Amino acid sequence: MNIKELMSEIDDELKGTFETQETLEPNFWPLNKRLRPSIREKLIEIAQDFYESLEIDAELKDITFTGSLANYNWSKHSDIDLHLIVDYTEVDADPELAKDYFNAKKSLWNRIHDIFIGGFEVEVYVQDDNEPHTSTGVYSVLNDNWITEPDRAEPTFDWSDITKKSEGLMDQIDRAMGIYRDKKFTQALDYIAKLKEKIRKFRKTGLDRAGEFSAENIAFKVLRRNGYLEKLSNLKHMAYDKLMSRTNDGLIRVKIDETVKNWKEFIKE
Repeated sequence: MNIKELMSEIDDELKGTFETQETLEPNFWPLNKRLRPSIREKLIEIAQDFYESLEIDAELKDITFTGSLANYNWSKHSDIDLHLIVDYTEVDADPELAKDYFNAKKSLWNRIHDIFIGGFEVEVYVQDDNEPHTSTGVYSVLNDNWITEPDRAEPTFDWSDITKKSEGLMDQIDRAMGIYRDKKFTQALDYIAKLKEKIRKFRKTGLDRAGEFSAENIAFKVLRRNGYLEKLSNLKHMAYDKLMSRTNDGLIRVKIDETVKNWKEFIKE
């Protein structure tokens, strides 16, 4: 199945997941729009456990709940976006080094933990206190109040633009797979690294320009929901394993994990 066929197949279902709901998710937000106490307590506990795993002296300034589950555009695909707010400069004079450290810790935590509340997965993230808010719904879990209360406004989506942007990124990910299939593992890793950075900047540009309903951010979510971001991450691990398995005498056998095994059928296509 080519990219256009894939986009066409999921188009109607995908569009439906971005529709504005009549209410906030009722299991999380009772009629007074305050976070359900039992959920709030559990989120604080999770955040504190994650904070302790960071092994830093920086003050935990707040714990926020953001994303679509703190807004009216929630769906079955939503995650619980739990943000720990710290001042990056209290960790390192170079905020970029602090960011890299936190991203590595976040990736490890999310990889080894599968925590679900009310059927939604909890995703933790360390946010710089100096980073501007782009979400239209931000709730302080620590203070139990809204920082930015969401408004049930119907967003408008330019689906032709979103489709074009999504297809362009999907095509580049497929090209990375092509390089891998040609056994050019070093080139594949270089291309994947550039592509991941491009996607990161692509999404950030959209968030800075027009917020969470920007075409760039929705295109990013399209790739996350149709499996292309997972495909790119798995491809990175596969290319690295193949490259590291090469010796002067040829290839040696290596043990591959379950995730890579799941991609064998895809590679054969």
